Amino acid sequence: MAAEAVARRVDELVTEQAPAEVVGPLMRGIGVLRALTDAGGREDLQQLAHRTSLPRATLDRITSTLDSLGYLRIEGREVMLAPPLMEVGSAYLSAVRIPELLGPHADALAEELDEGVTLTVPDQHGAHFVHSSKRDRRMGIVCSIGDRLPLDASAPGALLAATWSSDEWERHQAEHHCVRGPGHAQACTNDLRERAAAARSDGWSLDDQWLEPGLIAFGVPVHGPDGDLLCVVNVVSLIGRYPSAEALARAALPAARRAAAAMERELGPQQPVSRSGPMGSRVEDTRTLTTGRDFVESLARGLSVLTAFGEGRHALKSSDVARITGLPRATARRALITLDHLGYITNRGGLYRPNAAILSLGYAPLSRLTLSQLAQPHLTELSRRLSDSVSMSVLSGSEIVYVARAASIRLVTVDASVGTRLPAYATSMGRVLLADVPRDECAALLAASPLARLTPNTVTEVDELLRLLERTADCGYALVDEELEVGLRSMAVPVRGKDGEVLAAINMAMHPSRRTIAECFEQVLPALLATAEAVEGDLSAVPHSGRLQLT
Repeated sequence: MAAEAVARRVDELVTEQAPAEVVGPLMRGIGVLRALTDAGGREDLQQLAHRTSLPRATLDRITSTLDSLGYLRIEGREVMLAPPLMEVGSAYLSAVRIPELLGPHADALAEELDEGVTLTVPDQHGAHFVHSSKRDRRMGIVCSIGDRLPLDASAPGALLAATWSSDEWERHQAEHHCVRGPGHAQACTNDLRERAAAARSDGWSLDDQWLEPGLIAFGVPVHGPDGDLLCVVNVVSLIGRYPSAEALARAALPAARRAAAAMERELGPQQPVSRSGPMGSRVEDTRTLTTGRDFVESLARGLSVLTAFGEGRHALKSSDVARITGLPRATARRALITLDHLGYITNRGGLYRPNAAILSLGYAPLSRLTLSQLAQPHLTELSRRLSDSVSMSVLSGSEIVYVARAASIRLVTVDASVGTRLPAYATSMGRVLLADVPRDECAALLAASPLARLTPNTVTEVDELLRLLERTADCGYALVDEELEVGLRSMAVPVRGKDGEVLAAINMAMHPSRRTIAECFEQVLPALLATAEAVEGDLSAVPHSGRLQLT
């Protein structure tokens, strides 16, 4: 389904056959998150009010609440999704455990076939990517975790539609218009019926350039222990490597079916949580987060219910949710009813399970963020607060490369831009980055580098530089005073990944007349450390398979 059709207006959601117990602010808040997701993660507030049909005062209260929760950031007239929101989608992924358990099987299948393999999970409107095994080619499928495929023109869509009841078909047909022709991913319901019937008969389904010209794929279902369609293994290739999707399926179907069978064996029966079961850590009680006129408590509480799910907590009673979140039972129950009505969870016999639709709450645009994009709002805020330029760089051989920057509005400031390269040995960021390189490697790197004396203060002796780097590693910062250039003082700290490895460095640069060295330690160092911690917090919220993209 096209994004415009999926993103129904918020006022329609609130009134459309909703149970009496639904929480209106929670519905409106989720509508705002969906609208921002459909806009790519960033939107002007006035345009967002138009998208959601919310009065501006109501929208301001919702965005203020989501900002307080860390799920949004407001910059002037614009609002953007923030990485902490990914905890909602991560709770779903941890609960179903598909990437963790089935991802290695998908990787092995991709290696065996030398083709791309993805795992998709269905919801009522489409199928979301939850794992992608790519091949090392220039031309191939590029997808992010959480991205959604339309039902009408994708292999997973036909397999899901093959399980629909007559009521589900009627609802789908009522929401879709018949669109055919180049550039249209959406198709007629009758076309989908034919593909669903073929998928039901064959046990697999095709995408023969229906989704995008040149792209061919086929999908094989993976069923959970209860027999329900849990996810789809998709083998993806291009015209040229195979003449058609059918040719791809003939060549790769046996291997894909073996992989799907191995995945089903991997999915052992999961028991619902009991009082003595694996409750895990309690979700923070949103009642203690913020108070005030603009804080919508019922929205915050409702969103906390989505984070109650997780590993070992894939199916919960309302009493379990209340206990995990610290919410009153009646509050938890109303939030669950609301989320069930919206399609984000499913109630089966009093047990609530999260649905793949949760990934539509910002997960895809946030999972595409690079390190520099993650850091930029924090660099901008630090530069605004202390009125000096702030930059981020990574190590490239014996040089640093600027990957993000927030320049101060001053006549006298550092003249640099993203892509600028500087010698690492004479810069504060370079010393922070070199300090994380093993000593032998670092000594060899410095010995092979042209250590020019750029100013009277520049340290050029390898042994002395190594001593400075050891001190930098011990204290966690570097201060370089007029070694790169006369009149330039800078201080830098590292930004570390989840494993503790230094990924980048951030610095603040200034003229020595701006601050004494003592003032740098008093004012700049604590602010740099806090900024690095904020970047690391966002980084920990964003799951990345393989190497994190820097820019």
